[in-house]
Amino acid sequence: MLLSLYIARRYLFAPKKHRAVNVISALSACGVALATLALVCTLSVFNGFQEMVGGFFTAFDPELKITAREGKTFSPTDSCLLAVRRLPEVAVWSESLEENALVKYKDQQEVAVVKGVDSRFEQLAAIDSLLVGAGQFLLQDSVASYAVPGVELMSRLGCGIGFVQPLEVYAPRPGVRINPANPAMGLRKGYLYSSGLVFVVNQEEYDAHYLLTSLDFARQLFGKPGQVSAIELRLAPGTDAGSAQRRIAALAGPRFRVANRYEQQADVFRIMEIEKLISYLFLTFILVVACFNLVGSLSMLILEKRDDVQTLRSLGADEGLVRRIFLCEGGLIAVLGALAGIVGGLLLCWAQQQFGLLRLGGAGQFVTDAYPVSVHAADVAVVFVTVVAVGWLSVWWPVRYLGKRLL
Repeated sequence: MLLSLYIARRYLFAPKKHRAVNVISALSACGVALATLALVCTLSVFNGFQEMVGGFFTAFDPELKITAREGKTFSPTDSCLLAVRRLPEVAVWSESLEENALVKYKDQQEVAVVKGVDSRFEQLAAIDSLLVGAGQFLLQDSVASYAVPGVELMSRLGCGIGFVQPLEVYAPRPGVRINPANPAMGLRKGYLYSSGLVFVVNQEEYDAHYLLTSLDFARQLFGKPGQVSAIELRLAPGTDAGSAQRRIAALAGPRFRVANRYEQQADVFRIMEIEKLISYLFLTFILVVACFNLVGSLSMLILEKRDDVQTLRSLGADEGLVRRIFLCEGGLIAVLGALAGIVGGLLLCWAQQQFGLLRLGGAGQFVTDAYPVSVHAADVAVVFVTVVAVGWLSVWWPVRYLGKRLL
């Protein structure tokens, strides 16, 4: 194998009788390099978007979230949950209750998710980074309950940040059928006053549908005294999230589900992973087309080296050695093209990170002005293995076929 590789390297870099052979070999390597560069850059852009979206979610979602596997609500005083609460890994324990409700302001009304949170919610989430306005994050006092709506929900209701009239919130009474002739009899009604704040997550799921208020108001509105729909946790600094999640899940038991931030938004990230996979498959197909140039390059090289092959056979070389020489030749072109493409892709990703060469446009309508990029070593390794494997497979059969016909 070392002899085959040595001769293949000499054939690749040594001057040829016909300059066209060198040109075709260079073009083959360039085609592989460009396809590799496209793979590295495209996968890195998908990584950048995924991390950017994940950053938006993690500013609102807790590190770990405990929910019931059956039913919408449960009691937070369950013995197994109290055992979880006593764990040293749990730094903040916050209870919440969320349910759909009709929110009305003057003549405008929207169906929203009313999320009632307790006083520890402010410690749980980086809520200060999401709030806009001049008010204080106060959800309830001895007199009234207050609302912190999403910015798009506020816009749809037309109430503004400091609305004067209270929001009217309606929810169905548990176990009561709504009579179309008198629907008010089947609904609970509550009033929420302006806190002078709105939150901005830059995700429509939250900004257009969520309204934060106090846990006591939500329990009263939905008729769920002492119940919660989720327990949200912030872990102590330095705690390994994976091991803590497994330990909490073991203590909570099979009746409860413990989800990390990515699992809480599994649908969004699954879609992004599918899009990334499809892009990888399409670009791999383009790589296969680019590797067909290797067949032409090897055909020209085989024709030029027929006399050398006869000399090698006279010296005792068998058919296997001759085929391995040209297989190594194609493999070297694929490896060099892969390395050049990876280096070029990494340089282009670095330039995009530093200077934002490719802009999204839209005059500030997007969250970021330039395409986000994040290079993962695992993706680079996958790209290299893919290019080498595709390059090797693309020359294996042609070398066997052409070797029998031309040598």
